[in-house]
Amino acid sequence: MKRLGSHRLFPLAALIFGVLVLVGFAQTIRFRIDLTEEKRYSLHPSTLKLLENIDRPLHVDILLTGEQLPGGMRRLQKSIEETVRTFNAYSSENITVSYFDPLEVTDSLKEEFIYTLADYGIRPTNLFVNQATGQQEQLIFPGVLVSDDTYETGALVLKGERGMSAEQTLNASIENLEFELAQAIQKLLYPQKSALALIIGHGELAEDDGFGMVEALNGRYELFKVPMEQAQKVEDLSSFEVIFILGPSSPYTERELFLLDQYVMGGGNLVIGVEGVSLDQSQLAGEGSLALPLENSLDRLLYRYGIRVNKDLIQDLIFGVIPVTGGNFGNQEQLVPLPWPYHFQAGRMYPHPITKGLDQVNFRYASSIDTVKADGVIKTPLLFSSERSRIMPLPHLLSLTAFQEPPLESEFGLQNLPLAYLLEGEFTSLFKNRFVPEEFAGSSINTNGNGKVIALGDASLFQSQLNLADREPLPLGEDPLAQTTFANKQFLENLVQYLSDPEGIIATRTKVLQIRPLDKVKVAEEKLKWQLINLGIPVILLGILGGLIGLLRVKRFSQRR
Repeated sequence: MKRLGSHRLFPLAALIFGVLVLVGFAQTIRFRIDLTEEKRYSLHPSTLKLLENIDRPLHVDILLTGEQLPGGMRRLQKSIEETVRTFNAYSSENITVSYFDPLEVTDSLKEEFIYTLADYGIRPTNLFVNQATGQQEQLIFPGVLVSDDTYETGALVLKGERGMSAEQTLNASIENLEFELAQAIQKLLYPQKSALALIIGHGELAEDDGFGMVEALNGRYELFKVPMEQAQKVEDLSSFEVIFILGPSSPYTERELFLLDQYVMGGGNLVIGVEGVSLDQSQLAGEGSLALPLENSLDRLLYRYGIRVNKDLIQDLIFGVIPVTGGNFGNQEQLVPLPWPYHFQAGRMYPHPITKGLDQVNFRYASSIDTVKADGVIKTPLLFSSERSRIMPLPHLLSLTAFQEPPLESEFGLQNLPLAYLLEGEFTSLFKNRFVPEEFAGSSINTNGNGKVIALGDASLFQSQLNLADREPLPLGEDPLAQTTFANKQFLENLVQYLSDPEGIIATRTKVLQIRPLDKVKVAEEKLKWQLINLGIPVILLGILGGLIGLLRVKRFSQRR
């Protein structure tokens, strides 16, 4: 028996040494390669930065559980777990994951726990599952809880636009997973609140006094009501991340316009919701209310920035209802819902981080918006009306009796009217080459700036509706007659987050995962062919390869004899 020579030992030793080196590198250097076309397993730089700064271990409870989940829900469930594990791969601290069924909580605590989930926006959803015994109803909680040793927060993960198919909703939810998880982690790690301002003193949000916005933003932002007359200099406004002006009924002074303009020129973020119409809703049930043009000095500011809110009203066939007194039952006044095309739902969204994947947003008495020339300003429409809309010029008589019969569809010939615009870029000051107010005559003026402005054609977009029983304001987006909740709150939250940090985790909402459904007709026609290819060719190749190896071995050993 011959001993192995040194010329054979060296390659074997080199192989063993190479394997050990690779194992050592694998233990010290972590890397991941995403070979998918959409980079579905890659994270946005803002998410990576967030994960690198985690200073304590976190745990994620997946609430979407159940043995009989349909295939789509199992896909979402698996995607949540994969996303958490991807987060853990890049995190500076461990992020563990487990499944937790809220329905397994003891009966004495179950109701309280479900209310806690509702505070996080996680509401139960009913599924109908096909089983051997027939179709059965199953309650699921499509959300996650993120916690450390002391605190916890939650996020709803099943989201989509109304009108989407089930497959599109699931796909949109999976696209949005990175954002929802990153936002929950950010909320848990950085509970400090940014300061926002709601300008008052000109009749803004008179109905609910800003309750809807305060309630909607309470999680991460602190909203201050700021009388504009108390602002004496631009620095009094510059500490606010975003300033809201919603529905003023009286004009702003030249001094106030100057302060707002210089706030934007200094990089500030301004949200202006104005309507081009003034009307008295209390007169709708009688002879009607005459809607008249509402002149507002803010129009000058918006026009300079590239936007004009028109003096008109939009009607849409995707309309809501308005409560009308339909008589008394005993001593109780009975309210009857009447179709009202001036209250409508916008379900068409521009694929922007603010609006991508939003459900319908509720509008009431909205005016159309046009763009005008403003060099250096990028104008992005965010929300649109449906394909069946029309514009009513002013003056216009509004009467409940006009819609006792369904409106004619043929009269609604306009489509996709812009309802909100985002303005970004290089703004030109309203006061460039003009006299400034006397009290600022000696101060410096910025003639250009790079703030951001959002213009809304509806001043009540972030205003709560009132409970019909006690007249108390409801959470933002809740409709007491339609018995549903619209996406006004989510629109507000996304809007503020984008204006505050456009390159932050809100940018992760731009991820797009393509749905690639199989052609069922082609599958049926070519089923046998592809079965033969997938099963036959590998067997044939292995047979050929085995035969060649056998021939080479026969030839090799026959030459040694």
